[in-house]
Amino acid sequence: MVFASHQDDYKTSKESFVSGMTGSTISHVNMISLVGFVSLALHSAIRLRFPPPKLFHFLSEWLVLVLPLLLSITIFAERPGTLSAALFLPTAFLYFFFPLYESGTPLPSGGVVLESPTSDRRNPSPQSDKYSQQKASPAEELGATHLSALSTYRAHMMLMTILAILAVDFPIFPRALAKCETYGVSLMDMGVGTFVFSQGIVSAIPLIKNPKYLRVSPVREVASVLRKCAPILALGLVRVILVKGTQYPEHVTEYGVHWNFFLTLALIPVLRVFLHPLIPNMPISLLGLLVALVHQLSLSAGFMSYVLNAPRQTLISANKEGLVSLPGYLAIHLLGLSTGTLVLPHSPSYFRRQQVASRRRRDSNDGTRSDPAIITQKRVSTPVHRENDKTATELFSYAVIYWTLFGVSRYFNIGGPGVSRRLVNLPYIAWVAAFNTTILLSYLLLDLAFFPTPLAKSTYSPVSGLKVVRQPSSRSVVSPTRAVPFPPSVPPGSPTTPTQGPCPMPPPVLLDAINRNSLVVFLIVRFPSPPFLFVYVYLMIWRGTAWQANVATGAVNLWMQTMYASDGLAMGVLAAYAFGVCAFAWAMRGQRVLKL
Repeated sequence: MVFASHQDDYKTSKESFVSGMTGSTISHVNMISLVGFVSLALHSAIRLRFPPPKLFHFLSEWLVLVLPLLLSITIFAERPGTLSAALFLPTAFLYFFFPLYESGTPLPSGGVVLESPTSDRRNPSPQSDKYSQQKASPAEELGATHLSALSTYRAHMMLMTILAILAVDFPIFPRALAKCETYGVSLMDMGVGTFVFSQGIVSAIPLIKNPKYLRVSPVREVASVLRKCAPILALGLVRVILVKGTQYPEHVTEYGVHWNFFLTLALIPVLRVFLHPLIPNMPISLLGLLVALVHQLSLSAGFMSYVLNAPRQTLISANKEGLVSLPGYLAIHLLGLSTGTLVLPHSPSYFRRQQVASRRRRDSNDGTRSDPAIITQKRVSTPVHRENDKTATELFSYAVIYWTLFGVSRYFNIGGPGVSRRLVNLPYIAWVAAFNTTILLSYLLLDLAFFPTPLAKSTYSPVSGLKVVRQPSSRSVVSPTRAVPFPPSVPPGSPTTPTQGPCPMPPPVLLDAINRNSLVVFLIVRFPSPPFLFVYVYLMIWRGTAWQANVATGAVNLWMQTMYASDGLAMGVLAAYAFGVCAFAWAMRGQRVLKL
């Protein structure tokens, strides 16, 4: 009885420990995010100047890419600029004073291009891309070259999420970075929106692969989406049972009494299906902004007062935060979907051209029988090289629009006295879209700076000023060591074989491994108690994949009183936790464990 009373007291204290927060500032969140950018720049500088380590590859990547993120939200959380400067100094030293690892002699313009230092690294050594070539990612299956910046963005998002959800339980994690009660900005508030925005980016894959996807019957498509989201929906329900059954500390005003983030993630794609008939007739970004405005109008019309003041008397009112915020998260998802149509294809204008061509075919008197052949032929004949410079330009334009919208909404106090993740008001939607677009743009610019290739930029005629569509041949790069590999999803000699050229530098192996199995990595750190091991056993059998589960976050919270841990003990636990989660992802880097 005394033990139960003690547990109830600790649960109450723990909930108070993570409640009532007012947040930090946008500049503070940006400075913490800058640490990830500088650590990636340091990794890129090392990668270009030293051979990949054979014995301690995982350890070296963890020290350069993961440990700085952990330090940025703990020891250096109040002074992230100092940590960024400490990482920038060796980066600048390597960049300006160390020679490249390999060298070559390019022929004069017009000749056959030999391997230059950059183009050789576009054909990375087998050690560096051994696992990245084993299985194509969904983006690679589009037929376009892989965008390393997108993998890096998604992996960094996942790393910051899994680090913060445990670090917030320790005093070493500043309260200013925890989720705000109602209004305010913080790192963890941004993490939730980033997760939804990233989900929107990858949801653009079927839109790009199949132009007829948007014309599928909504009833059929809802059934298909529900089947795909069923595992996440089931996990959300399981989490409710486990949280209530183990008396796990929870923050009711975050989503509600029974609602959780898994339920939100599962339902957003279902809601999006009902907007598919509108997407062919307007830009997806405009549709997202319209949904955001309608959501804000509904909040101003009374839902804001309902969320903040209504008593929790019924099942709906008990979960009012989760239900009312759904349209706001749908708007974020749509803005991410719009970004996905820009960054996933080889050209940011590819999806727009595809939509225009599809409308013209529907308006013409031709039969619809030939449409698939026409679509396929156009996709096949497209040269496989990325227009990353044009993509960067469009991302910059959207970033300016979203930051302007955020500034206007804050200046006129639209949405209330501040940014609100709890309400997902217009300022929060604009902030999430602006932040994520800017981060993705920064990673793309970093790739262009460190790993430029001739096929990563658009070419324009010096006479007409018009863009020249480059058709590289198999002789465009002559490698004395090995040929440029074909994408795994396209066999050589097939009609859909892409044009050969310098392969893009893959992302760091650790980040690529986390990105490939991001859902599994998130699951192994998110569930609160050892009973969830049975769910993992079920998933192992269901998917036929042998992998081990580690319910790290819940285990730490159930087995120690994190709220009273010293800073030294907290850093030890967090470092071991981060190392273990990354080691799991590293071990799974050759396969995709769970694909929904």
